[in-house]
Formats: sequence, structure tokens, C-alpha cells
Amino acid sequence: MDNVLGGFLRARRESVTPAEAGLPAGPRRRTPGLRRGELAELAGISVEYLTRLERGRDRHPSGQVLGALADALRFTPDERVHLYRLIKAGTGNTCALAAEPLELRPAVRALLDRLDPAPALILTPYGEVLAATKGFRRLADPTGLLDEDPPNLTWFVFTDPRARELFPDWEQVADEHAAQLRTAADLGDYGAALLAEELAIMLGAGFSRRFAAAAVLPAATGVERWAHPAAGPLTMPYESLPLPGTQECRLLVYLTEEAPV
Repeated sequence: MDNVLGGFLRARRESVTPAEAGLPAGPRRRTPGLRRGELAELAGISVEYLTRLERGRDRHPSGQVLGALADALRFTPDERVHLYRLIKAGTGNTCALAAEPLELRPAVRALLDRLDPAPALILTPYGEVLAATKGFRRLADPTGLLDEDPPNLTWFVFTDPRARELFPDWEQVADEHAAQLRTAADLGDYGAALLAEELAIMLGAGFSRRFAAAAVLPAATGVERWAHPAAGPLTMPYESLPLPGTQECRLLVYLTEEAPV
């Protein structure tokens, strides 16, 4: 298991031809793969740093670097998952969100019950749904948003193809989730930082650029449009309220005229 990350990156570099990477073939090569300089230029990193990664002298690259390398090497989704697992195995952390489990206070759960049938939910700083009203579950169940266990709004927005169909203003919604994730990660939230790293590896430069550009605080109120598969077009104002305590959770309430069924 020594230097498995470096070995994997080098093997993939040597297996990708210049044509596959969008480069001219150039003069005769000793091997058909990419040179270190070519891959480094495609990924936007230095040759020296790529050499350190391949030789195992640096085993903790950022998610942005790994995402850029995965983009340059034309990784498949399965290869990106494998790359992420190699990083977690190398650090001894195989769980993407290995933070302490969050427990909601009984009073918070009672508040959520009082809000039903309004669509309302409790979210962690990195978008995991801790609890939701029946009204929100009726709203979200047909969309696939709650399919994962546990469901995570941020993960759904960025990785599930149905998100672009559900949100006509997907770019704006993605910016909001990137801002929420960036704010939490900058404040030291472990789960947010790990999710941002995972998304950078899985999605590459597109997510990394959006995350890096998220220089504003997430909106506490606004309007969200859904193209709901059962209820049709919905325009829903929302309020996002921080909950007291050290866990930085928030209550999100959608103000619909009536809960969809």
C-alpha cells in the first residue's frame, strides 16, 4: 500500500495518449503516454509538484489539485471515486463526513412538528438533512432529493442530474450552495471541508472554480423555483434561520400557499 496514490497517477498518465488529452502527438516518444510536463500544464500545477506526488513525497494534495488532474486525465466517474478512496485510505479516514453525529434537541423537533404541513427541514452546515416535516417529504419525495441515506441537499444539487431539471435556476441555486459550503468550511466545519474536497475530486474544475468564487455569504432569504415532476412549476419564498448552539445547524422553511401532495 506504499505510495498507491502516486503509482495510480503515474500509471494513468502513462496510459493516456496526447491525442486523448487533446494535445498534438509531437516527436517520437519512448512511451505513448503523457510527459510530466504535459500533464502538469493541463492540470495547472508545476512539474516539480507532480513529480513529488508521483514519487510519494507529497501524499496530501488538495481536492482542487486532484480534481484538475482527474480532468486532465479524462477520469471516468468510477475512477474519480477510486481516486477519492485512495486519498481517504492514505489518511486513515475512509468516511467522507466523519464528523460527530448531530443530535437535535427535543424542543427543535417539537418546533418542526408545529410547522407541519409547511415544507421545513433542519440542515447541517454542509447540507445534510437531519429532520424534515411531512410537508417537505411530500414535496421532495417525487424529485429524488431524499433518495440518498442520509439525504444531502448540496450533494444532490451538484451530483444528481435530476437537480438541473428540478431547479430552472440551477446556476443560482448552485452558487448558493457553494457559498453555504464555503462559509462553513472557512469557519472550520469538518464535514463542510471534507464534502468540498470530495466534490472537487468528483466534479473537477467546474466545481472548484465555483467554490473558489463563492466570496459572498449565503442568502438567509430568497425565492426558489422548482419544476416539480408532480405539482408542476412552483415559486417558493424561503427563510433560512440559524439555530442556537454549537453545531451551526439551520432551519429552512419554504412558504408555499399549500403543501403539494
